[in-house]
Amino acid sequence: MARYIRSVCRLCRKENLKLFLKGDRCYTDKCAYDRRSYAPGQHGQRRAGKLSDYAIQLREKQKVKRMYGLLEKQFHSYFKAAERQKGITGTSLLVLLERRMDNVVYRLGLANSRTQARLLVRHGHFTVNGRKVDIPSYLVKVGDVIEVKEKKRTISLFAEAMDAVERRGITKWLELDKENFRGKVNAFPTREDLTMPIQEQLIVELYSK
Repeated sequence: MARYIRSVCRLCRKENLKLFLKGDRCYTDKCAYDRRSYAPGQHGQRRAGKLSDYAIQLREKQKVKRMYGLLEKQFHSYFKAAERQKGITGTSLLVLLERRMDNVVYRLGLANSRTQARLLVRHGHFTVNGRKVDIPSYLVKVGDVIEVKEKKRTISLFAEAMDAVERRGITKWLELDKENFRGKVNAFPTREDLTMPIQEQLIVELYSK
């Protein structure tokens, strides 16, 4: 399976936006984007030329795809699923991405980054409504309870993640019970809940060509 093996900080610099791909490190003065907020590479500090409409749309799609850690085929599948739903396609796309198991684990503060959350889910550290779920792309539903397995709660990274979540906060469509390493999906996110600077309409325009 294809995967990105270079420094993920290059992706933030390429998209000219902090994507929080390294978890708590992104909030410290060690953040590579804060230290070098220009594009990577030999000519990264040169002034960028005017982008075409297509290039702007492509960059927006790449930004969101990298934010959620998806490959092109996966991302396009989510777009097709969003098109089939009622409502605004761009908003439906973002809601589907937010409902992914690995993203919900990250949003709850049970992992420091989506990459770490994906790894923990694959290793079977979590249950949903009492049943083990080890598929990062599993889509949670309203009322689902996500919980760290009792035998896994002593792992130090969970405590570290819980401490770090206070810095970024819990989104209001989720509820966290820190003492029991448990979270609940109270509702699906609305567009107002998604505070990252995403222009999803550009993605819709790109795929509609």
